[in-house]
Parts: sequence; structure tokens; C-alpha cells
Amino acid sequence: MAIGDALTASPAVSGTTKTTNTTSNGSMGTSAGSTIAGNFQTFLTLLTTQLQNQNPLDPLDTNQFTQQLVQFAGVEQQLKTNDQLMSLISMQQATQATQALAFVGKTAVVAGSTATLSNSTAGWNVNIPTDCVMTATITNSTGQTVFSGTYNATAGENVPYVWNGDGNDGTHWPDGKYTLTVTGKDASGKTVALSTQVQGTVSSVDLTQQPPLLTIGGQTYTVNQIQRIVS
Repeated sequence: MAIGDALTASPAVSGTTKTTNTTSNGSMGTSAGSTIAGNFQTFLTLLTTQLQNQNPLDPLDTNQFTQQLVQFAGVEQQLKTNDQLMSLISMQQATQATQALAFVGKTAVVAGSTATLSNSTAGWNVNIPTDCVMTATITNSTGQTVFSGTYNATAGENVPYVWNGDGNDGTHWPDGKYTLTVTGKDASGKTVALSTQVQGTVSSVDLTQQPPLLTIGGQTYTVNQIQRIVS
């Protein structure tokens, strides 16, 4: 049986990866830069005054104030570097936001195992590296197994796997999120590594998060989780 046919009427689920919010505060770097600049000028003034009024019979240690001068210059340079890094971060965040907005309305494919059952249809894609006997198990949001099936699967990428919401006992399960787990064995009984994907329309983008979060089928994903755009 062809893999496309074999996988019709089966479920899948995709995990959502949460992203921790991060923010950067540029005011601290600016304040510190102003402070060190002011201190540096004060230091130079005091140093110049000392040089002008030093005792010719007991001059200042040139090595000591040279080291201090170098230290002040090093700190000032580091603060400037920090300011530049914060500017680069801000530019990167703006680029991510622009990129994320461009995905709205597009059909995207992401790695995952959780899909939404809606109107008696839930779908996944399965990557099958070699012909095998594939076992598919679908669980609901509470972890209860609602469907399982075994198929002769032909090797292929992005093989559709569709479930109509019917359980093994004839129960028709309600709309919601369901997870698909797939395992495979080849002709010699060796385990075949299978992976699942979910696809759907990007309905919205949350730009308050860093990086921005895309909503696909009720799940949220970051831009770097998108594997390809279908349309």
C-alpha cells in the first residue's frame, strides 16, 4: 500500500516551544558612559595639575599614572563596545519582527507532533527514511490514547497523515489538540527513525515577545522553527 494511502485516517501532534522573553536596557550603558567620560576628564585635569605643580626634586612616578591612564582608556572603549552591541541587538530584533510579519497568511510547516482536530480532520506530515512498518498512536490533551494503527509505509518525505477523529472503539472525538507519535521497524526488525511535522496558516504574530511568536493552528512557534513555507 502506498504511504499516502496508508497514512490516511491517522492522527498527529506537535509540541509547542515556549520562548522566554528577554529585554535589554540601553539607558544603563549610556549613563555609565557619561559617568566614565566625566571621570576620565576629571582624572586628566588632576593629572595635568599634578604634573604642572610637582616637586622637581621628587617627581611623580610616571609608570603609575601611565597605568591609570591606560585603565581608564580601556574601560571607556569597553563601554563604547557595549553600546554598539546593543545597537546591533536592536537592529536584529527589528529584522526578526519584519520577517515574522511577512509570514502572516502563509502556510508554514514546522517540526512538531501536536495538531488541531477541526471539522473531523487533523493532519501531519511524516518523514520516512526507508520502507518500514509504521505504528501511529494518537493521544488527546490529557495523554489518553484515542487511536492507534499499523501501516506498511513507503519511504518518503512530508508524507501526509490524516485522522478523521474516529477512535479504535468507534468513538468520534471532539475538536481539540491531539498528539501523534510514530515508530517504525524495517524488514529486519531494526528501528527506523521517523519524524513528524505540522503545517497550517500563520494567523498572527506576537511582536511583544523576543523572538516574535507565530501562531499556527493555535500553537506558537518562533521563526527559526519554520522548516518551509508551502504557499
